[in-house]
Amino acid sequence: MRFPPSFLDEIKARLPVSEVVRHRVKLMRSGREWKGLSPFNVEKTPSFFVNDQKMAWFDHSAGKNGNIFDFLMETEGLSFPEAVKRLAHDAGLALPRVSPEAEAQEKARASLYEVLALAASYFSMQLTGRVGGPARAYLAARGIDAGLQSRFGLGYALPEKYALRDDLAAKGISAQAMIEAGLLIHGEDIAVPYDRFGDRIMFPIHDPSGRVIAFGGRALAKDAQPKYLNSPETALFHKGAILYNHHHARKAAHQGAQLLVVEGYVDVIAMTSADFEATVAPLGTALTADQCALLWKMSEEPILCFDGDRAGRKAAYRAIDLALPLIGPGRSLSFALLPEGEDPDDLVRSGGREAVSQVVSRALPLAGLIWTRETENKSFATPERRAGLERRLGEIAREIRDGALRRYYQAEFRERLFQFFGRGGYLPFKRTASAARASGSKAAWQRSGEPQSHLAPPAVSRSLAISPLFRAGKSSLPPREGLILLLLLNHPGLIGRHIEDLAEIAFSNAEAGALRDALIALASPAAAAPLDKPGFDAASLRAAIEGQGFGPILQKLDAMAAHASHWYVKAEAAEADAEEVLKQALSLHRRARALHKELQLAELALGKDSSEANLGRLKDIQAQLSALGGIEAAVDGFGVQSGRPGGTL
Repeated sequence: MRFPPSFLDEIKARLPVSEVVRHRVKLMRSGREWKGLSPFNVEKTPSFFVNDQKMAWFDHSAGKNGNIFDFLMETEGLSFPEAVKRLAHDAGLALPRVSPEAEAQEKARASLYEVLALAASYFSMQLTGRVGGPARAYLAARGIDAGLQSRFGLGYALPEKYALRDDLAAKGISAQAMIEAGLLIHGEDIAVPYDRFGDRIMFPIHDPSGRVIAFGGRALAKDAQPKYLNSPETALFHKGAILYNHHHARKAAHQGAQLLVVEGYVDVIAMTSADFEATVAPLGTALTADQCALLWKMSEEPILCFDGDRAGRKAAYRAIDLALPLIGPGRSLSFALLPEGEDPDDLVRSGGREAVSQVVSRALPLAGLIWTRETENKSFATPERRAGLERRLGEIAREIRDGALRRYYQAEFRERLFQFFGRGGYLPFKRTASAARASGSKAAWQRSGEPQSHLAPPAVSRSLAISPLFRAGKSSLPPREGLILLLLLNHPGLIGRHIEDLAEIAFSNAEAGALRDALIALASPAAAAPLDKPGFDAASLRAAIEGQGFGPILQKLDAMAAHASHWYVKAEAAEADAEEVLKQALSLHRRARALHKELQLAELALGKDSSEANLGRLKDIQAQLSALGGIEAAVDGFGVQSGRPGGTL
C-alpha cells in the first residue's frame, strides 16, 4: 500500500520519536537527547540515542538508525504498511483512502512546492536586479545586508499586476496552480487573476524541511495597506501551524542555542544577525497551540520576546492564557519584556548582542508573569480586593491540566500571597510603585511581589542584635520597628535614599506602619513639604509628623530611646554611622519575617504530610530563627565620622 508523503509527515509531526521508543527502551534525558540501552544488543553502557528534533534514533552498538516507522519494523518485525497503520492509530489519524482522487491530490501538493520554489526564485532575482534598488535600500536601512538577504531568501515583488503571473506562465505553470499556491487573486468579479503581491519585499515562509510553502510581503509604500500581507491558507500553508524560520532555528536549538520567539520577520532576521540563530516568529497572529507544540519539540522553555509597548504586553498575557492548559514537566514558557517603545530589531540596532543578552537574562518565568499581570498597577487596600486576588490565582492554577504541576503552582501562589500581604497586613502595591518613581527605579514594584524567603543572611553585629532595642520586651511597639523609625526621625536624609526598602518591608504594628507611610510621603517629590528642601532637619520632620497626629507613637519612641545605651539612635550621631545601622536593621527585619512565614508554610506542610523531608525543613527553619539573634559581622570603618572608635559595632 502506498501512503502519501504528507500523511507520513503528519504522523511523524504528531509522535515524537521518544514517545514511540520508550515503549521498548527505558530512556534517560541526556542534554537535548535521550539515551538508553540498545534494544538489539546486550550492553551495560547506553549506546542508543533518540533525537526528537531530528525525528530519528541512533544505535551505535548495532550500527542502526532510522525514524519511528523503522523502529517498529526493526524491533517488532512489522512491515512498513503495518508500522504506518499502528502509528497512525496512535497519532489519532485515519488512514487515507487509496483512490485515483487521493493520488491526484497528492500529486497536486507536490506540484505546489515546485510552483512556490519558482516564485521564490523569481522574487529573489528581482531584488538583486536593477528594479530592486529601492527594496535593497530599504533593507540596508534596516541593517539587513546582502548576506542576510541571501540566507533568508528575501525577494521583491514588482508593482506590475501581472509580472509574476506572466513569468510563471512562460515556464508552463497554469493560472489554476498559481491560485492554489496563493500567488494570484481571483474571484467571480475578477476577469483576469492578478498577482497577490505588488511592490513588496518578499519573505519566503518554509516548512520544517526547508521547502517554501508561502510568502509574507512588506509594502514599500508608506501609505500601503496592509503593511504586511501573508499568503492565504492553502493545501500546504496553515499559518497557525507554522513558525517563521523554523527550519533554521531547529538546528540551532539542537546545538544548544536558546530558543527565542519574536513577533515579526524583520525581528527574526535582526536577532539572527546578533547571533541568536534559534529565533522564530508566529505569522502575524497570536501564538497558537500548534505553534507551542512546535516550540516544545525544540526547547523545554522557549523565551517569548515581546515588544516593549501595550500591544506587546497584551500579547504576552494572551500567551499565558493559551499556554496554561498545555504546560507540564518539560513544557513551559518564559517572557523577556523589552524596554518601553522598543522591538527586537530596535534593540539589536541600538545595543547589539549585549543589549539583547541582558534582556533575555532577565526573562520572567510563566508564574512570575502571571503574578505581574494580576498585581501591577492595582490596589489591594481592602479585604475584598485581597480575597479577589487569591480567588483569581486559584482559578488560574486550575487551568493547568497536569496534576502535579497544578499543585506546585498553587503552592507558588500561596507563598507569593504570604510574601505580598504579610501576616498582619499587606505590602501596598501602589505605594511601592510610587516609591520607585521617587527614587528613579522601575523595578521596585516587581521586587515587592517576589518571594523573599531565600534572602542572604544579614550582616548584623552582636551588640546590635542583643540591644534592648532589638530584644522583645513588654512594649506594644516591636523593638526592631522602633529602632528603624528612630533612625529615620533623627536622620531624615536616610528616608529618600532607602525609600524602596522602606516601602517594601511589612510592619506588624499598625502605628509603626502608619508612621512609616507618613515618612515616605514626606520624601516624595509630590509632597507639600519634601524632605530635600533646604533647612528641613530632624526638628522640622518631628514637627511635621506631630502635626499629623503621630504624637502618641513619638512618645513611645522617645521612651525606647531613653532606655537605649547605643549612641547611634541619637540625632547627634553621624548620618553615615546611622545609615550602616539602618541597613543592618532592615536586613534583619526582612529575614526574620521571611523565616516566620516559611515556618508557617513548613508547619502546614508537615500537618498534611509528616514526611522526613517536611520535618527536616521545619527543623532547619527553627534553627535559622534561633541563630538569627546571634549573627555577628564586622562593619569596616564604623564610627570614624562621628569620632568614635572604629571596629565592630
